[in-house]
Amino acid sequence: MPVDPRLVPPADADQRRAIRPVVVYPNGSLPQPDMGRLEAARATLERVDEVIVPPREGRAFRVPKGHFVRIVSIEGPQVGDLNLWNAADLGERFFSGKTRALHATHVTTGDRLWSCLPHLRPMATISHDTLGWYGFDADGGGVHDVIGTRCDPFTHRLLTGGDYHHCCHSNLCRALAESEGLSVTAAEPFVHDVLNVFMCTGFTRDTQQYFMKASPVRPGDYLELFAEMDLIGALSACPGGDCSATHSSDAAACHPLKVEILRPDATLLSDWPYPERNAYRHP
Repeated sequence: MPVDPRLVPPADADQRRAIRPVVVYPNGSLPQPDMGRLEAARATLERVDEVIVPPREGRAFRVPKGHFVRIVSIEGPQVGDLNLWNAADLGERFFSGKTRALHATHVTTGDRLWSCLPHLRPMATISHDTLGWYGFDADGGGVHDVIGTRCDPFTHRLLTGGDYHHCCHSNLCRALAESEGLSVTAAEPFVHDVLNVFMCTGFTRDTQQYFMKASPVRPGDYLELFAEMDLIGALSACPGGDCSATHSSDAAACHPLKVEILRPDATLLSDWPYPERNAYRHP
């Protein structure tokens, strides 16, 4: 937050600022997935379906429980916005805010994608990330963020006065509507804040403003998820391309993304502890 120059700081201002932070959910607080078992299952993967997401468009796909899904860069640097729903209940959807609080601003191998309240359970576990080497760069940027919302036509209209119909929000609405036989307006309330796959983002150190920079993704890179329930997913190939300059634009170089659905040897995960809905109930 910016400093209000009209206010005189109190005498103990520096002392108040110097108080040490406390991590809300420390590492080790969560039950950990057995990554060794997932890694063993990964060695048996067989591709059973594939979806190509065209540039500046969105596509939906289904992932059966116990299967893996890969989002793959195939032609050039490209960012994707991902939504996830419980295939049996669109009301249970990915909760980016709680995922951020439980893990970090950017997620990678071993982190889980959590569903909204009152369900609050893992929808998917990140089983592999070829960009896991990136970490945080000198600008504070990282890859695969859960801090951005998604580009949308309403904010575009607010800021520019113009209409743009291929924002990620619009693409996700159309993809879900087509998949589930809904109108776009009926599908829109189910579309939610995203996992920004391959997007490199952070907050500026001086003003703490959300920034984006050129994604480090290259053809062949992928983010892989293990489905902890039957999932419907929707992915938008962002109209900003690698988000090095802008989004919601027909000027940026954009590329398709590939979604692969992969089936493991089921015997390797036959007793996997798939999560139940959160046990808390209001008194």
